[in-house]
Formats: sequence, C-alpha cells, structure tokens
Amino acid sequence: MKIQGILPFARTLLESAAVKGSAVIDATCGNGHDTLFLSRLVGIEGNVFGFDIQEVAIENTRKRLLEHEAEDNVTLFNTGHHHMKSYIPDSFHGKIACAVFNLGYLPGGDKEIVTQSESTIEAINQLFDLLAPGGLAVLVIYHGHPEGKVEKDAVMEYAQGLDQQMAHVLQYGFINQKNDPPYIVAIEKR
Repeated sequence: MKIQGILPFARTLLESAAVKGSAVIDATCGNGHDTLFLSRLVGIEGNVFGFDIQEVAIENTRKRLLEHEAEDNVTLFNTGHHHMKSYIPDSFHGKIACAVFNLGYLPGGDKEIVTQSESTIEAINQLFDLLAPGGLAVLVIYHGHPEGKVEKDAVMEYAQGLDQQMAHVLQYGFINQKNDPPYIVAIEKR
C-alpha cells in the first residue's frame, strides 16, 4: 500500500514539526510507544513531556523507555493532559514543537477509563499557549466505543470551529474501512 496508515502518518507529521533539540509533548502516554518515538526524535538535547492519568500507563511508559535505553530526556507526569500548562516549565511556553494525543482507552488496560472531550479540548486550548508558531498537535481519534463517539463529535466540532487565521486543521483517515477506523486531526498553530 502506498498510502500511509494512520500511525505512520501521525509520525510523519511529528517528524515534520520536531528536530533534535525540540521540546515536545506526549499528551497520552499509554504504553509508551509515542513517548519513545518522540524521545528518539528530539535526542538528548531535546525534552519530552509525557502525561497520563493512569499510573499503570506511566509505569508502562517508564518500563518501555528503560527497555529501549531511551534518551534521558523524558519527564513523565501522572496527571491528565488538561493540566499540561501548569506542569510544563514556563521556559518552554511558546516553544513546544509538537504534541501527540491518542484518544480512547489504554490498549490492554481498563476500557472503562477513557479520554473525555472536556479535558481533551481544554488540553488543546492550553497547548495553543505552549506551541511555537508553526507547532503541531496530532490527535489520533479512536472512536470505536460509546464514549469515543461522544469525544470524536465534540473534538470535531471544536476543530472545525477554529479560526483559520489561528490554525490550519487537517483530517486524515480511511473512509472505506469497517468498525470505526481511527483517524487523525492535525492542528497547526499559525
């Protein structure tokens, strides 16, 4: 297949926004795959700030980083992404290159614990103050569960309502796949 899948395309977007030395955010650490990717992307000169409300996700991420001898450039916070602005040091405000969100539930975890539209939208609002001009938020939206559909609708309404003078917004996804395939909403700060 020549068309990039959802996760490879998400990483392509992140690679377009961050370089060695960048500061970046994993807004939903989950099992640490994106945190590890971002750590390698920005290198030891960079900074990765990772958030997850579930302690098990933070533990899984820390374990993955150790297993892969990741750079010592990751700071993990066991709190919701809607608190990112108060946890990320002021010296990084307005300098974040990109952030990634995987919306839904922790793979292999408790499917009753899911991201919520209110906290996700609040996190995106805070992210605008943290992003550098040209900074990018990549949201991978998993909506194959009831709460995911509610969150998807709210995030889409929010994203579609963003002033085009403030942000470019892209939607990327497969439209002929069954079972509510995930898709990407990318928001670039102008």
